[in-house]
Amino acid sequence: MRAVVTRVKSASVEIEGKINGEIGQGYLVLLGVGPNDTEETAVKLADKICNLRIFEDENEKMNLNLEQVAGGILVVSQFTLYADTSSRRPGFSGAARPDLAIPLYEKFMARCRERGFPVEHGEFGADMQVFSQNDGPVTILFDTEK
Repeated sequence: MRAVVTRVKSASVEIEGKINGEIGQGYLVLLGVGPNDTEETAVKLADKICNLRIFEDENEKMNLNLEQVAGGILVVSQFTLYADTSSRRPGFSGAARPDLAIPLYEKFMARCRERGFPVEHGEFGADMQVFSQNDGPVTILFDTEK
């Protein structure tokens, strides 16, 4: 799995002009699923992201996690994180097919909820408009294959 996690002051996703998911302070997670990913991969990545300490403490050090700031998570499916950019026109055959990707996307969100976080989301495969007010900005890349 691949994820781009951005620390945000707020974020939302719209589908056909209507807000589908919205959070205040927290993480905007763009999540891509690869063909070799499993439920175990989804759980490990969710745990890693939920434990990430990228919010500033009283000394302005990135030392606080999502729980400590009562943050939320907005998850947006992003198969383009598996783009093959060897040519000018990217290919996406490296991304998992929907029959594998959708259950793992849902497992990732379920694990974040199990950890006690409010989770909002887009809609897998939909044309979405994503809005965020980045905080910092702080953006962290995750790749479970590395």
